[in-house]
Amino acid sequence: MVEFALILPLFILMVFGILDFGRAIYAYSTINNAAREGARWAIVDQGVGRIQDAAANHGVGLGIDSADVDVAFVNNSDGSPCSDIGEDSVSLCSANVRVPYRYEAVTPILGAILGTIDMAGESQFRIEVNCNGPACPYGS
Repeated sequence: MVEFALILPLFILMVFGILDFGRAIYAYSTINNAAREGARWAIVDQGVGRIQDAAANHGVGLGIDSADVDVAFVNNSDGSPCSDIGEDSVSLCSANVRVPYRYEAVTPILGAILGTIDMAGESQFRIEVNCNGPACPYGS
């Protein structure tokens, strides 16, 4: 009984640490998939609000707010902001989508040790179709 009483807290801490580690991996994978889906949406429809909603909707179980999703259109050649969204030369631009997330461990001891971990999923795709308005395939 004494050995069990000494080992049980360490065993429980180890089990919950494994569960928290699994949650962190799930969160990391989910925000990367959400960023990829947002960027995939951006290559055919450059409506920023719709891109943010698509990315937030793919952040299943994390409670990602669409206002937190960062969307930027940059020039492929020099990385400067792309000013020709809505123009014919939009194919020279890429859509960058960044989905931030703050991970907190559920286990109190691990939460005190690790604190809050800032994660971010990022994706960049080349724009294929010039579309930003009512004529977009999904826009309104």
